Amino acid sequence: MDYSRIKYSVADRIGRITLSRPDKHNALDDVMVTELTHAFVQANRDAGVKVVILSAEGESFCAGADLEYIQRIAKYDFNRNLEDSGSLMKLFLQIHTCRKPVISLVSGAALAGGCGLASVCDFVLAARETSRFGYPEVRIGFIPAIVMVFLVRRIGEGRARELVLGGHTLTAEEAHAIGLVGKVVPAMDLERAGNDLAHELVVKNSGSSMGLIKELLARVHGMATNEALEYASNLNALTRMTDDCKRGIEAFLRKETVTW
Repeated sequence: MDYSRIKYSVADRIGRITLSRPDKHNALDDVMVTELTHAFVQANRDAGVKVVILSAEGESFCAGADLEYIQRIAKYDFNRNLEDSGSLMKLFLQIHTCRKPVISLVSGAALAGGCGLASVCDFVLAARETSRFGYPEVRIGFIPAIVMVFLVRRIGEGRARELVLGGHTLTAEEAHAIGLVGKVVPAMDLERAGNDLAHELVVKNSGSSMGLIKELLARVHGMATNEALEYASNLNALTRMTDDCKRGIEAFLRKETVTW
């Protein structure tokens, strides 16, 4: 697929997906949603990719929905709106269920769907001086319905209620304080911090284990306790039989370092 809104590349087992509409503050439209979904599917299937970094060009990470796109969808009927909404849902679900850890590097504004795009990732690193986070949909008569499902899982219902009902914008430090952001770094160090984290995951962690952990996290939420424990027990047993687990245990017993 030829990309017009994003860039995709792979090097050193790291897949890099970059939002590339700086003149539009990397705002989301149907084309960008389609391209992002395709890129994450591609990264998930690529055996040469172990970790994914999501970043953006320009002064904003992602300012939410594109204004021209909003004007267009305002004229849609229910069925067409449902189809369009389903495309966004599939993008967030694809990131959430991707078997590779996903790191988002946020510099500048991450608002509405852009905030959801960042926060659905496994690791969120933010530039201290420039990044801002928020869900201002309530101020234009809209709701962050799809992203709220993942937001509640990340920061809890109480904090999510305050954030989406208030419509306030948070600094990097404020977002870190409520658990929306995992790490805050100086803007000039953001890319290096993301590369260092990705490299650490590539070199030190089993790809099989990280994929199974993401599967576990994606599936157990919402299960009854007994059902979740039954599923976890089966996954535990299956994991012991993987090549990675056998190699890891053998290396541990020999006091050797595993090369993943």
